[in-house]
Formats: sequence, C-alpha cells, structure tokens
Amino acid sequence: MRKQTPRGSEKTETALWTRRGALMLPLGFALGACSTTMSSLTGGNDDQPPGPNPNNLIETQPLQNIGGGNVRVGLILSLSGTGNAGVAAQSMRNAAELALSEFNNPNIQLIIKDDGGTAQGAQAAAQQAIAEGAEIVLGPLFSHAVAAAGQVTRMRSVPMIAFSTDSNVAARGIYLLSFQPENDIDRVISYAAVRGKKSITGFVPDNAYGNVVEAAIKQFGSRSGKVNAVERYGNGQADPLSAVRRAQAAFRITDLIVIADGADTTPRVLQALNSVGVTPKRVQFVGAGLWDDQNVFAIRELEGAWFAAPDNSGFNGFSQRYQARFRAQPARTASLAYDAVSLVAQLVKTQGPNRFTEEVLTSRSGFAGVDGVFRFRNDGTCERTLSIMEIRGGTSRVLQQAPNNFNAPRTAVAN
Repeated sequence: MRKQTPRGSEKTETALWTRRGALMLPLGFALGACSTTMSSLTGGNDDQPPGPNPNNLIETQPLQNIGGGNVRVGLILSLSGTGNAGVAAQSMRNAAELALSEFNNPNIQLIIKDDGGTAQGAQAAAQQAIAEGAEIVLGPLFSHAVAAAGQVTRMRSVPMIAFSTDSNVAARGIYLLSFQPENDIDRVISYAAVRGKKSITGFVPDNAYGNVVEAAIKQFGSRSGKVNAVERYGNGQADPLSAVRRAQAAFRITDLIVIADGADTTPRVLQALNSVGVTPKRVQFVGAGLWDDQNVFAIRELEGAWFAAPDNSGFNGFSQRYQARFRAQPARTASLAYDAVSLVAQLVKTQGPNRFTEEVLTSRSGFAGVDGVFRFRNDGTCERTLSIMEIRGGTSRVLQQAPNNFNAPRTAVAN
C-alpha cells in the first residue's frame, strides 16, 4: 500500500524505531548465521532516535571498512549525527560487524559511510560508496536521507536496502527493511474480521504516523468490513474526548475500535470512550505496533485487547551476543543492520552474479527471519507475517502464531 500522505518526519520515524527487526535469509536457503530480531514499536521519545542505555555506551570507533571480501557493499549510517542518532548509528555499525563475524568467511567488504544525519550527507555517501565499487547500498535510516541517497542509487542502477519506516520513500530498487505500521493494521483487522468483528471505528493522532494508520484502516478495513469513522486528535488534554464525541453516532454499530497510539495517550482515548459508555464489554479494542510495550500491557482497560507483533525472543538472543562482543546494549535499530548484512552475505554465497537482481530481492516466497517471514514488494515496501497478541494480566500472549510462509494457514494457539 502506498500512502497518500506527506512524508513522515524524522521525529515520527524515531517513534517507530523502537521496533522489531528480523534475520532475513531466503526461504529454502540454509541459515548462514545466528538469528536476530528487533523490539516492539513502542512510541518512545519523538525527539531522539532509540539508543542503548547511556550507562553502557562505548567509544565511537574510527570510520573504516569491515571485511576484506571481493564483493563491496555500502553501509550508510549517521555516525556523526547529533544526540542518540550517532549512538544508534554506532550500534548499527557494530551489529554489521557482528553479522560478518558470524558467517563463515563471507566474500564481502562493507564500505562504511557517514551521512552526518543530513540529506546532503546521505547523497554524498551514496556517491562515494558506488565510486568505490559498492554493488548494493544498505541504509540510511531516516526518510529524508533515504530519499536523497536513493536519487543516486537509482540513477546508477544500484539497489538499496534502507531502514526507514516511511513507505513514501520506497520505490523500485529502494527496498525498506523496516516494520511498517500498515502491516500491523492489515494483520489485526483481518484477524478480527474472521472473528466477526467487521464494523470499525478508528482513533489516530494528528501527525504523520496517524496519516499512515488512517490510510491503512480505510484500505484494509474496507476490504474486511466497514469503516464507520476514523477520527484524529491533537496533543491537547481534551482532544481525545472531542474526537470520541465526533464519532459517537457510529458507536451503535461499531464492534471493533482501533486505537493507534502508545502508552502516553492511549489511556486518554480509553477514558474518553468510557465516558460515553464504550468499554471492552461492548466492543473489541485493537492497536498497532505501538502497543507492544510493557507500559501498554499495564493499562487495565486493555485487558483482552489485540495487536499484531513478532516474537521478541530473537532480539533477546541477538542482544546477548552483541553485549558479549561489545560490552554494551544494542540500539533497537541495530538488528536491522545485522539482518541486512546477513541477507547480503547469504545472497553472495548462494546467488552468484544474480545476487542483487530485482528478481532475487523481490522473491515471492520471501525471506525467513526470527521475526517471521517477509518479502520486498516491487514498489520497495515490505510485507511481513506477524503474530496476533492478546493483552492479559499485565503482559501479552500469543493468540495466533505468525505463519512460517506466505501460503501457510494462520493457526490459533491460545484458548
């Protein structure tokens, strides 16, 4: 799905980047390295990219290539970016190094380039990497940098696997290795529809993230049932109540309410709904990836609510190996760099001269990872399989496991 909305800001993407990552290896290929994952998309601080615990930070290493193989791969990171952007970039660089170390003599050399956190820097970094022989470019992270670097890679017919959550910057040859909220909405609405919950009312924040989710609710909700209303609310204390009142006429026919927000604002939306008599006893509440958060699990009014997510156990394993090597906690984005390098290493090993062709990168069977199966679409967006989770007793449990391929049936595992 392509959004009809303005591009998301760096702050919005930051909020999305407390999310999950996946080890991406082609289905049918043997795993060539250890598994990894990312965490839940939990909102976080909109002003800072997610990073490791400040008490566990390590010194920035000199900018230099990694590995000595014949296949050159560009890796663009904001290593000199301000604040936690630079911290996250260093963590992603370390994860890329870890990925190479866990493969058996990969024939790869990573050309590390610093975009300085700017679009101009990203464009220059892409030009330099390609001039130095890069056959594929990994990164950057934020949408403005992806858009700028992508102009160069597309002109030179060099594929890019970037890490932005903003599907507006995806394009043919620019693939987004990220968790896009459209997938969450599609999954949870489809699950609800099978269980007879097809009359939908949504509440979304009035920002770029809300734009994405509103478009997804309208597209996937209309396919699975009927969308009665999608109301937006601002940052004011009374804004959620105003949004609820605007939707009040729809509540008599609504059996599914989507709340697309995190732990800070969801309680206010729930309070507003309760004030007009809309409670979990009357409707089913569902959310997007921002609900994969312990602070959300603790919200009493969400007992029995559903959301879509991968299993976090893979990231825990990756984090342990990362900490053993670097004596620091990885940024949540670190698993994406690990996964991208792992995928490239496996394609170099198995696909010969066709390794980075569009046909290989957009394989319909997809790629298997610890966060489930995913595949790149021709338009550069990413489709993923996800589990359905239920909030119960201050935690979450799996209601339905993610399929292990795109043709597998989805099997419920909870009573």
